[in-house]
Amino acid sequence: MVVDDSLTVRTALTRLIADQPDLEIVGKKSSAELALQALKKTPADVVLLDLEMPGMGGLKALPDILATQNNVQVLVVSTLAEEGAEPTLKALSMGAADTMPKPRSGGFDTEYRETLLAKIRILGRKSNAVAAALEGAQITRPKKVRQDKVPQLLAIGASTGGIHALCSLLQALPKEFHLPILVTQHLPESFMTVFARQIETASSRKAFIAADDMRIERNNIYIAPGHGHLNVIAAAGGFKCNISNESMPSGCTPSVDPMLASASSATDGHAIGVILSGMGRDGSLGAAELVENGGAIFAQDQESSAVWGMPRAVAERGLASALLPPIELADRVMSSLGASPWK
Repeated sequence: MVVDDSLTVRTALTRLIADQPDLEIVGKKSSAELALQALKKTPADVVLLDLEMPGMGGLKALPDILATQNNVQVLVVSTLAEEGAEPTLKALSMGAADTMPKPRSGGFDTEYRETLLAKIRILGRKSNAVAAALEGAQITRPKKVRQDKVPQLLAIGASTGGIHALCSLLQALPKEFHLPILVTQHLPESFMTVFARQIETASSRKAFIAADDMRIERNNIYIAPGHGHLNVIAAAGGFKCNISNESMPSGCTPSVDPMLASASSATDGHAIGVILSGMGRDGSLGAAELVENGGAIFAQDQESSAVWGMPRAVAERGLASALLPPIELADRVMSSLGASPWK
């Protein structure tokens, strides 16, 4: 379903999608109110939603759209998506799966067209095949059991659909959780300042965009900058941040892999890694190093993930000791602080 008050944008998006034999447009609506009415009668797998519209507006309507049916995915298509604007990140934290800028007045270029269609297809698979995706995944138990390694760091990686999951997890961590938290979320650099503010609000902890030589302190959150990878290095009885820019096998910047790998090395395996919703396999290499060193990896389950790519990758490699929704992941993290062995 396409939801935008601009006839020009609705027409452009409709023409693009209508050309694809595997995609069907079930509705074109000029307001959030009309979209909600239509969704109650005609389910949609993916909703392309503008945020700035007269009346209710996309942001206010988002929770109601998500509540209309199980597994409906919202792709925000907005001019705000290329500006790092607060409403865009707010939408992601509320449950929107991904964002795209609106097509420019000159129409679609090839890159825009391919990116938009790819996102629609990926999100549509979630709606249509929750059980089917799990069928092909070979989930095995971790090959190495953590023994008496008290965690010193929590490192969280996420991509598409991960902001909502991340906020839910952080909100569920009690005040008694004092370990420093490292976060790598796939986002452009222009979004990071607003993202850090949202993380502070969700977690009730101080959040910093990581920089070289920044000291890692308890109770704080350190976020990978959009232009580089967040690494952890041991320093004078504690830890500090290091930002690197090398190419990673995942092709992602920032990448989850170096964060997990460096956390494993700096803490000698005294770390917990969490992999949340996201497409691709970023994080699986770093997770393997952490588990091999005696650390723990937990991952988001398929049913609660917008895109079960990154969590699935660690699950298939036998690296995840638990597959749970974000709030239950917080409980599992807390239970790990007792350093009791897990199997």
